[in-house]
Amino acid sequence: MSVDSTEMPPVSLTDEQVEAEQRRWTPMRIAVWAAIAVLGGVAWVMLAVVRGETINAIWFVFAAVCTYLIAYRFYATYIEKKITQPDDNRATPAEYKENGQDYMPTDRRVLYGHHFAAIAGAGPLVGPVLAAQLGYLPGTIWIILGVVLAGAVQDYLVLFFSMRRGGRSLGQMARDELGRVGGTAALLATLMIMIIIVAILALVVVNALGESPWGVFSVGMTIPIALFMGVYLRYLRPGKVSEVSIIGFVLLILVIVAGGWVADTSWGVDWFTLDRTTISWGIIIYGFIAAVLPVWLLLAPRDYLSTFMKVGTIVMLAVAIILVRPEITVPALSEFAGRSDAPVVAGPLFPFLFVTIACGALSGFHALIASGTTPKLIEKERQTKFIGYGGMLMESFVAIMALVAAISIDRGIYFAMNVSAAATQGTVEGAVAYVNGLGLTGVNLTAEMLETAAANVGEESIVSRTGGAPTLALGLSHIMQQLIGGTSMMSFWYHFAIMFEALFILTAVDAGTRVARFMLQDSLGNFWPRFKDTSWRTGAWVCTAVMVAGWGAILIMGVTDPLGGINTLFPLFGIANQLLAALALSICLAIAARQNRKALWIIALPLAFATVVTTVASLHKIFSSVPAVGYWAQHQAFKDALDRGETSFGTAGSVEAMEAVVRNTFIQGTLSIVFVVLTLIVIAAALIATVKSVRSGGAPTTEDEFTQSRIYAPAGFLATEAEKDLEAQWATFLSEHPVERVRGHH
Repeated sequence: MSVDSTEMPPVSLTDEQVEAEQRRWTPMRIAVWAAIAVLGGVAWVMLAVVRGETINAIWFVFAAVCTYLIAYRFYATYIEKKITQPDDNRATPAEYKENGQDYMPTDRRVLYGHHFAAIAGAGPLVGPVLAAQLGYLPGTIWIILGVVLAGAVQDYLVLFFSMRRGGRSLGQMARDELGRVGGTAALLATLMIMIIIVAILALVVVNALGESPWGVFSVGMTIPIALFMGVYLRYLRPGKVSEVSIIGFVLLILVIVAGGWVADTSWGVDWFTLDRTTISWGIIIYGFIAAVLPVWLLLAPRDYLSTFMKVGTIVMLAVAIILVRPEITVPALSEFAGRSDAPVVAGPLFPFLFVTIACGALSGFHALIASGTTPKLIEKERQTKFIGYGGMLMESFVAIMALVAAISIDRGIYFAMNVSAAATQGTVEGAVAYVNGLGLTGVNLTAEMLETAAANVGEESIVSRTGGAPTLALGLSHIMQQLIGGTSMMSFWYHFAIMFEALFILTAVDAGTRVARFMLQDSLGNFWPRFKDTSWRTGAWVCTAVMVAGWGAILIMGVTDPLGGINTLFPLFGIANQLLAALALSICLAIAARQNRKALWIIALPLAFATVVTTVASLHKIFSSVPAVGYWAQHQAFKDALDRGETSFGTAGSVEAMEAVVRNTFIQGTLSIVFVVLTLIVIAAALIATVKSVRSGGAPTTEDEFTQSRIYAPAGFLATEAEKDLEAQWATFLSEHPVERVRGHH
């Protein structure tokens, strides 16, 4: 029997209470915020103005953290007042659609971890590492300021608008707001872009584990650990989250240590030294199985386990940087900052810096998560700022830590690791000759340096370990060994970081595959309604197979690419990801205009920037006459060489390799055209809808109808004094009316 709402405590703070909490400026609070502002200002001055021969890494940490705190407290609150205007009296879909499966009110702190685990993939780890070739300053500015003004804004708004619409997907919101043409283009763009995103995520894992028996064993063992945790929580000890967390962490450390033992045995080397193509097929099979297994069996425990690893490792690295205070010798702007022939990722700083650092500052992939599972789990509307805006700030911090790790190692070793095997011949001698031939100031790479670095981390070679993950692992081990263990511990820290990154990325691979399957089922459901039934096993398996085949084909293409798969495909990944962000922001703009919101510049600013950056980048990849930059220029150059009867050309040492380049660049060039055309159609449709709404003073809402909430929860990680008082009232009420516990207060 339900209790009458008049007997219940309030389900929300009053507007006056919220305003009073925000305006209560005590002398202590003023002093704290003044100190944060001063420390942040000093850090930015040290990074951008005071440039000596070296820069201390602690300034990166202080600049990032202080900027995030100020942005969350003031800018996110401004967005809350002007755009979202949350109302905690209004029930969220988690409450009025609660079914115990897809829709269920979830504690904000748990949901923050789940959301962060889902959005955090390879981007914040890989992009900053690749962009480090340009120096430390461009990447630092974009990662920190970009997330404040663009990335966190997108995540917050998509999450809020989807929640107000029953947890609808980005594609469905596009159909509702933009009509058939814009909506159809959005559905096609999101499906195709998702294939590219998942393929590149998988490629990073492949490059990290290739020819590394230690890494293959340790990462492979995380799968049975996750399966065990799923069974443990569901059948053996239901609800014992703390127990399984401790068990999972201990098992993770054991498999890292055991990986070193296995790699030192002859049978371990024979069994677990796998080439990249074999690992690719293993990940393809894993992706299919993970996407069709029940969520509780593999995805949920892997998400939970990886969240601890992700946040814990990044905080650990930040603390180590503060204590060790490593000196960075990389210049603020490198020799390649003003050129287009950078050896890691070719192209001018504008626009390729912004598409290379994808997820760390602005990521369209997040829009799919923010309109996927997360809006179906939020307890109260005011929590969207903490989860959406705050979750993206944490991802940006991951990116800054990745950048610092990459620039903390010797520059010569950095380039030896990140240029393709075609440039280095995959040998120490070839890497030394290539890197020293770049003419970098202060760089004098030797074979001994590369051999020593490889031996220290327990690897046969670190030459051409592209993809960013091995570089980040080396940087992390270089910093951590100065704090704990010395050189003898570098191999442990290196492989700890490799598994940390693989957990990061595999979470996005299997979650992305499942989201892609849902998207395909929704699209096919417009023609064959049976596909909309996600419990229909045949439909689920068919759609999963189609999406896995799509990203699997791109993955194999990248692994076998003579030009270095990650070096040629990552710009396409970055462009596709940012195009998806522009698409998401355009939908948010149309929704905000429909609701007659005033501060539309908050959305228009990042939308305009993302549109310009991605369009210019796409035009470079399509029309540039420089083969290292333009896909079609590469395509034509290798095609002409084949027509001349040449048996090798550039970095391709055989006719088969040349044919692979011709085939790959045709696919990449075609996708570049399709992506930008579809996205511009969606943006144009959104701008037309926005102008109509602004001229008419708004338009009929597409939100779900108002439903009165019957539950309460605080808005942020820590409850305010007013929220604590209201929580106490609810605790008393629930003890007297236990029937109300089924409404979300578990």
